[in-house]
Amino acid sequence: MSADQTLAFDASCHIFTECGFPAPGLHTFLYEPIFTVGGFEFSKPMLLALLSSIVVVGFFWAAFAKPKMVPGKLQMVGEAGYDFVRRGIVYEIIGKKDGEKYVPFMVSLFFFVWIMNLWSIIPLAQFPVTSLIAFPAVLAAIVYVMWVSLTFKKHGFVGGWKNILGYDATLPKAILPVIMGLEFLSNLLIRPFTHAVRLFANMFAGHLLIVMFTVATWYLMNGLGFVYATASFAMVLVMTAFELFIQAVQAYVFVLLASSYIQGALAEHH
Repeated sequence: MSADQTLAFDASCHIFTECGFPAPGLHTFLYEPIFTVGGFEFSKPMLLALLSSIVVVGFFWAAFAKPKMVPGKLQMVGEAGYDFVRRGIVYEIIGKKDGEKYVPFMVSLFFFVWIMNLWSIIPLAQFPVTSLIAFPAVLAAIVYVMWVSLTFKKHGFVGGWKNILGYDATLPKAILPVIMGLEFLSNLLIRPFTHAVRLFANMFAGHLLIVMFTVATWYLMNGLGFVYATASFAMVLVMTAFELFIQAVQAYVFVLLASSYIQGALAEHH
């Protein structure tokens, strides 16, 4: 089974032909490198991530390169997308005064994640880049570094640690060390991990389900199995529509959490 094709399986394999169902597995997420330079392998997911950057930059450049008082269709869509993240996420979580400076970053993050997710249902691409843990992990690490840096910049060294550890002088001294220990684990270790895994796991599972029903549709197209193939194909359509919704939701949640972390860094500690 070739590792460089998402739906790689034996095309002659059908039900009632003494051939077991070729269930998709980890090979679905593996691709042969397009080219290799000095030991560096450039693969299809990397290409899609690069194209995601080009699409986001290109779209907003085209939308706002020559802004008009009466916006055209492209500028109107760009303004709607920008305003959605600004007012619907950043202002709501961080606040207008403190959040304005972080709007460009959050808008870029939202649309970059969304486009990387969206490749899953684009013909020929058909792969969500964020289903590979490396991509969400890097984005979560960027947010994590920003959050820690802002925390210490805002509160100083001692105040920063109080903020991170959830120090509250009003708590009973007997349980304060326990609370601070839990906050340390939650904020410095678990937080970046869950931020990345939440996006990765949803896109991984969604892509695997679509591939499974797609392969099943082909596998069942033989004799009486055609009846079941129709049902399987209907599930492909349903899962694709559902995945389209999940892709936007996961981009929204990722930026929502990033905004909440920034808000926490700027908030006054106890």
